[in-house]
Amino acid sequence: ECKLIMKRIFSLPERVHGQGPLKYSWQRTHGNYLATTGSDSSAKIYDRHGDLKGNVTLPGRCTGLGWDNEGDTLAMICEGSHAIFLWDTNTQRFTEIDSGLKDGLSFLLWSKVGAFLAVGTAKGNLLIYNHQTSRKISIIGKHTKKITCGAWSAENLLALGSDDKTISISNVDGDTLRQTQLRAEPSDIEFSEMKGDERSSVGENTVSVNVAKKTLFLFNINEPDNPIELAFQTHYGSIVAYKWYGDGYILIGFSHGYFVVISTHPKEIGQECFQARNHKNSLTGVAISTSLGKAASCGDNCIKIHDLSDLKEMYAIITLEEENGLDRISWTDDGQLLAVSTPKGSLHVYLVRLPMLSSTHQ
Repeated sequence: ECKLIMKRIFSLPERVHGQGPLKYSWQRTHGNYLATTGSDSSAKIYDRHGDLKGNVTLPGRCTGLGWDNEGDTLAMICEGSHAIFLWDTNTQRFTEIDSGLKDGLSFLLWSKVGAFLAVGTAKGNLLIYNHQTSRKISIIGKHTKKITCGAWSAENLLALGSDDKTISISNVDGDTLRQTQLRAEPSDIEFSEMKGDERSSVGENTVSVNVAKKTLFLFNINEPDNPIELAFQTHYGSIVAYKWYGDGYILIGFSHGYFVVISTHPKEIGQECFQARNHKNSLTGVAISTSLGKAASCGDNCIKIHDLSDLKEMYAIITLEEENGLDRISWTDDGQLLAVSTPKGSLHVYLVRLPMLSSTHQ
């Protein structure tokens, strides 16, 4: 029986970024770098061993950070500046570009295809920046209130959510293709593929949205007038985070510690396939590694890891003796490293190894 071996490689103490929650992001594809930022407005870039490779003080607290799809460029935005700050992995240097937007930058996301960077503002304006050609497209009034969340599809459609209680779907030139009204504020948008009865392959046709932390709202971008809204048992608490995986399954983490998997197949949509109370007091994050075939949740002072092919199988439990609360959890794309942060501002990175591979990974 093969259990995962979890070895802590490095930790960032609270003093690195000061008191308060961190924003952090693994370099896409390679996972060689971890970018972190916190209440002290510094941004730091560490390698896999925890060695500092980049360090910059931003003009204000970071409001968004992320790596492009190839892992070549880290982008960051912050309070008190209209600039986009970039760090290049090849030169290991910081540069900045003017967004041209005149209000506070609130949201940032790189595309899955190409090097398009979407930046949203507190008043609902949008910039789409093409990092390869340096072309900038500004769309004033994409939304009427703050842009808070979004997702790019594999077909380069951009879904944005706003405090104006709408979702917009735009193309890469910023043209609005459709707008969908919600009952409350959205958070955590994803594109995915929801299978129809005929199992046709139509790409990422579904947008999912966490609405008011209470329901999951799913709509097909080709028939947006026919959405599905899924509600859950109130004793689960609020929806903290969710992830699509496999053939139309969604893993949902609830605030009261529940770890739930539902299906989106037409005949069983919204049905629970699995439910466990992973954390006694609270759950604060979930993450999935498709390359490992594992799902993780964090809460209280522990991380629990399940096997996606047999969810009842608990693969590992990591207890962080020195912590009394956890915040966000994230894998590298290759599944080798798992990071978890705390609300107080510390962060821990674990190496995940399958024992049978240990001889080849010295």
